Amino acid sequence: MSGNFPEPLFIKTNGVRMAVYEQGSGFPVVFCHGFPELAFSWRFQLPALAAAGFRAIAPDQRGYGGTDKPEAVEDYDIRHLTDDLIGLLDALGLEKAVFCGHDWGGHVVWEMPILHPDRVAGLIAINTPHRYFRRMGADPVTWLLEHFSARNYRLAFLQEGIENGLTPELLPGFFDGLFRARPISMAEYLAAPPKVRNLEFEFIMETALNPEPAGRPFMTPEELKFYVDAFTRGGLTGPINWYRNLVQNNRILAGTSDRITVPCLMISAEDDIFLPPTLVDGMEEFVPDLEKHLIRGCGHWTQAEKPEEVNLLISNWLIRRFR
Repeated sequence: MSGNFPEPLFIKTNGVRMAVYEQGSGFPVVFCHGFPELAFSWRFQLPALAAAGFRAIAPDQRGYGGTDKPEAVEDYDIRHLTDDLIGLLDALGLEKAVFCGHDWGGHVVWEMPILHPDRVAGLIAINTPHRYFRRMGADPVTWLLEHFSARNYRLAFLQEGIENGLTPELLPGFFDGLFRARPISMAEYLAAPPKVRNLEFEFIMETALNPEPAGRPFMTPEELKFYVDAFTRGGLTGPINWYRNLVQNNRILAGTSDRITVPCLMISAEDDIFLPPTLVDGMEEFVPDLEKHLIRGCGHWTQAEKPEEVNLLISNWLIRRFR
């Protein structure tokens, strides 16, 4: 374990045993990680939020880390993922919380006030815009094929067993190459060849496994080992099963409201090629109580690449809205 990161508490929620890490006391803030991350991805935020007077809580979500990994693909749909977080609140005796999510965690937290409006006090999204998958309509696969190539990583992940190619011996190099600060600028991405612009699976794998990966490393060897060990034990099938519910999720959400009335903070990263900051344009139509910020010179792994800026934005907003 690294630095001030706490030891886990294990709870039962929605049929799974969940590993939960927390620090501090005060109004609760639940941090939801993305792919392929862990509660450990919030290692810079938990102590900072605790020091600011909040109760910072980060679970390993379903399929990840120390939390159970059900086998069925359908056990990873948006209903299960949001219900897990309600069970977390119940287990900790909490009526409401602010939910903060990055990447896939952002997709989950944006649906929390829609599926569980009585349990959400506020929402913080890092890089992930509201309605990212919803805007793809009833058939996200067709939408992705129209806007990207058939080898886009989200489409590649729909193939059963594709994760088996990332064997344990490849994981150290993969994570070392993947978790890099700003490996490509937005301008470079927009001028790149089609396989890059289409975010093709092979491009991502080649980039991550390059012996001389691009971008600044932001992990210590100890931190990198934490990820390698976790995914060596748990594999990638559970995490990739989140993607295998793209169509089912939009079926579940069909007919639900797009409007979110709780206070929301949106933090974008200038050079996140997976979730470009332009995606937040016009969000005010659906999220009237919205504050937006852009972090310059930052890629996809925002809370680890620019932790001081992220912590300051989150803390200041929480103090203004929940003290």
